[in-house]
Amino acid sequence: MTDVLIIGGGPVGLYLAALLLQHGVAVRILEKRTGRNGHTRAIGIHPPALAALERIGAADNLIARGVRIRHGHAVSAGREIAQMPFAPVSERYPFVLAVPQPVTETVLESRLLQLDGGALLRGAEVTDMHDDGGRVTVGVTIAGTRQSFAAPIAVGADGANSTVRRLLGVPAPEKRYPDHYLMGDFPESSPYGEDAALFLEAGGIVESFPLPAGVRRWVVRLSGPPSRPDAPLLAGLVGARTGIAVDAAGNSMLSSFGVRSRLATRMVAGRVALIGDAAHEISPIGGQGMNLGWLDAEALLPIILAALRGCPTGTELRRFEAFRRRAAAAAKRQAEVNMALGRPLPAGLLRTRNAAIAGIAAAPALNTLVAKRFTMQ
Repeated sequence: MTDVLIIGGGPVGLYLAALLLQHGVAVRILEKRTGRNGHTRAIGIHPPALAALERIGAADNLIARGVRIRHGHAVSAGREIAQMPFAPVSERYPFVLAVPQPVTETVLESRLLQLDGGALLRGAEVTDMHDDGGRVTVGVTIAGTRQSFAAPIAVGADGANSTVRRLLGVPAPEKRYPDHYLMGDFPESSPYGEDAALFLEAGGIVESFPLPAGVRRWVVRLSGPPSRPDAPLLAGLVGARTGIAVDAAGNSMLSSFGVRSRLATRMVAGRVALIGDAAHEISPIGGQGMNLGWLDAEALLPIILAALRGCPTGTELRRFEAFRRRAAAAAKRQAEVNMALGRPLPAGLLRTRNAAIAGIAAAPALNTLVAKRFTMQ
């Protein structure tokens, strides 16, 4: 018997499953992919998410395999204009953890399999879903064979292009932004070590974050999609805007992307809930998306437990939906601020912006407030 079906075996689905298993709930994850995605996408884990991950015994393992970013530097025209320490944001986790997403998924899957070696079913493509008011039945194709699974509760954690959201008929209005980015990982060649650096330049922002094993991620803002997104182009842009030489031949990951946001009009439909990118997609600038999904799962846990005990949960579900949609809207606004700060500016406005940032950094209370917002506190 299965108590909860989770559609989607990415970081958010794995986390929710581990949470539930620790409470004695029988879980089955249906994951379309036959293996983990080796592409390093999300890398930043903020303090509230680390506290959530601690509850399944995964935080220490991730910290051991990541880089603790304790400071951020704002630089313009070769001069540091501000510094943001993360020590004031959390006593337990006074840093942002940088760890490649494949590593994060490996740690979460390992913890899941410790709890239940048969909980994860890969190669399972969901094709239909029926909620009869008492159970949710999910139709799945596995290796060309049709199967079905049923449980009292189902959760869609299947990403931005969620099949569950589509099957439920839940709208998720899309907003597109004029921002485009070219991102890549290269051998460390900056002077920043384990710190992050934002280069606020006239041509657009360059973001830079440390990764384990002597690797640094570079993200360059562009005015449009590049016609030739390759490592030499990114290395050249980094050098031109920051003055830091990057070894294009050492590139280990490259990605070009535009930006959109979507917020599902509902996160709960009958006996099915949506969490993570299935419920809300925001700009990756600021690294909030994966963290939001974990916090969705944490907030949903007590409601699922109560529902499985037979307790009425209508009021709690409405509160959950309102609370998590507000959190997603706040993250969306923060991401929009982050993107706006990185757009090209004429020289006069660039100086004004930089002076404002320097003024905020010079006031400890304001600097701490901004650091807390940046780290989802």
